[in-house]
Amino acid sequence: MKKKLIKILLYTFGTFLFLFVVLAVHIYFVYRPAPDAYTKVMARIDIKQPITQDDANKISAFMVHQKGVDHVLVNPQTSIVVFTFFPVKTTGDQVVSNFKAHFPYKADRFMATAENLKHSCPVAASSYTYKIYKVITKVI
Repeated sequence: MKKKLIKILLYTFGTFLFLFVVLAVHIYFVYRPAPDAYTKVMARIDIKQPITQDDANKISAFMVHQKGVDHVLVNPQTSIVVFTFFPVKTTGDQVVSNFKAHFPYKADRFMATAENLKHSCPVAASSYTYKIYKVITKVI
């Protein structure tokens, strides 16, 4: 009876250990996704001068034809260009560089500062999976 109980406890412990390792590996890979052909990234260009709706249409037409750019939104009221692109085909910096070379506008790519990130979505930093991910990355 005692041997049977020890055997059951060992199998149970082994099963839980195996499942914990599988969960840890899963969380590690989910939080560190590698870009593939379906990965899209969003970027923003801040134009430092007013633009008209005609300018916005020209910008949109130009941006849509850039290699790797998927979708473009231009807001003439705020002078902001938001676009999505495939990182396996191009980079945000390359698209912005092409934009600056083609248009005479004073423009820069918006990059979030540490302060911006600090005030971003609090769910990820406080979620249990994120905390487990941080523990796993420290161990590995």
